[in-house]
Amino acid sequence: MHAGPSCPVILRPASSAGRRTCGFVGSIGNVRYAKDAENWRPSLLPRTDEANARYENPDNDPRGPWKPGDLTARNYYSEGQYTVTSPSGKTFVPPRGRYWGINRARFDEMDADKRIWWGNDGSNMPASKQFLTEVKQGMVPQTLWTYEEVGHTQEAKKELLEYVKYEDTDNVLDTVKPTRLLKRILQIGTTTKSRDLVLDFFAGSFSTAHAVLALNREDGGNRQFISIQLPEPLPKPESELKSLTDVGKQRIRNVIAELARKSADSLSLNPEEPGEDLGTKIFKLASPSIQQWSPDPEIDPDAYAQELALFNDPLNRGWKPENVIWEVALREGFSLNMRYTTEELENGNKVHNVLDPDSGQKFIICLDDQIRADLSKNCELTLDTLFICRDVALDDSAAANLALQCRLKTI
Repeated sequence: MHAGPSCPVILRPASSAGRRTCGFVGSIGNVRYAKDAENWRPSLLPRTDEANARYENPDNDPRGPWKPGDLTARNYYSEGQYTVTSPSGKTFVPPRGRYWGINRARFDEMDADKRIWWGNDGSNMPASKQFLTEVKQGMVPQTLWTYEEVGHTQEAKKELLEYVKYEDTDNVLDTVKPTRLLKRILQIGTTTKSRDLVLDFFAGSFSTAHAVLALNREDGGNRQFISIQLPEPLPKPESELKSLTDVGKQRIRNVIAELARKSADSLSLNPEEPGEDLGTKIFKLASPSIQQWSPDPEIDPDAYAQELALFNDPLNRGWKPENVIWEVALREGFSLNMRYTTEELENGNKVHNVLDPDSGQKFIICLDDQIRADLSKNCELTLDTLFICRDVALDDSAAANLALQCRLKTI
């Protein structure tokens, strides 16, 4: 079984209002995508032990390890032709076709500061000392990524089978991506503290979601993810796995459970820091709970009146409060991080307090058949409060009163 192509999209918050802009999409073929390609810059990769090992300290410089750098350049520099003398008395000029990359005054300044290396015996071609403490604490990503760095398909399959318990070999995906590869993409396209949102249109077995959680654990990041996958049937349905979506859900649940166990076994060094977010929500595409009115100018008046009468309450038959609350929240522009609490008021009405932690927006919704006249005495309303209820639940008097006390919207 094959998984479709998957390219994670990284969305970065643009302001405190919760709007997001695309920071980095990745690549398809030889094309890279970004909402603002001129301004987008890749993040540096963490420095490796191998990279740091190139820095040594043969002269016991108190500034720490360093590595030699070439002081010459190919491009013409008007002040780049002069002669320097080493501590041993040897003189040097740049090789033919090259020039010193700095002028004489700067060279003498660096030499006085012991930033020029003349070799152990003071008779080598001069080189600049590039100190490890002064280089960027990260590495520029390279174009070629080897499997030693980012893994391979066999490794990816092993990861998948660790978290998904298949009953039939025919259902195992053939072209899974290793999380090390996806983490490399995330390291380049995201930053640790920017609350980047990683969107995967073809989630497959949720390898990208797995990589987001794993990288957050490694570097303390607060990245979030949205994984989208159609419920493509498995070749041979199993007792717990019927579709590719089931595979992804089982994998991410088991990954989260493992991370939670490891957190429980470790001691937090800073209890005041916010805990790691290991929560997840699963949504399924379904028909709306709220009907959309579509007037038909061709319909005859009697049928039109009959249809209009049926539209007194636009909630579809069999609607569920939770589904309606989510639908209203999404229509109001709330994020998928939305959460709500339910409150039973003393007057008998039930209200739901809805909050979007990403934007700070909130509203109160009541889906009861009737809004009682004394609701405002039991529910704190202000002129800034958005209160939403069913139109059929209000009589004219209640509607007029609420409109004076809050921002009233009806379904």
